[in-house]
Amino acid sequence: MKHQIPSNKRIVLVHWKEHQQVEVFSNLKNFCLSYPQYNYNTLNNYLSKEKIPYDNDSVRVERKDILTKPKPPASALRAIVPVIRRVKMKESDDRVRDLEYWLSQPETKRVEAVTFLVNQMLKKGQRMDKTVVNKIKRSDDIS
Repeated sequence: MKHQIPSNKRIVLVHWKEHQQVEVFSNLKNFCLSYPQYNYNTLNNYLSKEKIPYDNDSVRVERKDILTKPKPPASALRAIVPVIRRVKMKESDDRVRDLEYWLSQPETKRVEAVTFLVNQMLKKGQRMDKTVVNKIKRSDDIS
């Protein structure tokens, strides 16, 4: 996720592919005056619509914002807020919470979780005994 501080100041960055050089211009007009083979209107259309850089076999031209202030620290951009519940281990009866969580999950996820747990208990080369599994027809399975 890129986070840039909005700025009114921009530069034109020109990357010459053949010479592996980079040039910086204060505006597009100066670039076009320096290199008359490039049309100002064509480049301006590329660089103004959706900020798409102009790119061909020999050159890549793009506008970049000048950052006039330091970027905010990554911690300030954090969108995930930790959820903490402090309780004593003896008092943390999570059976109800666990049941609510698993009942809120789709059936396929619940079956995957049970299969994963069963597979952890199996020894190497041992297979799960599927004879005890009964398929239950649901009301939405009936056609």
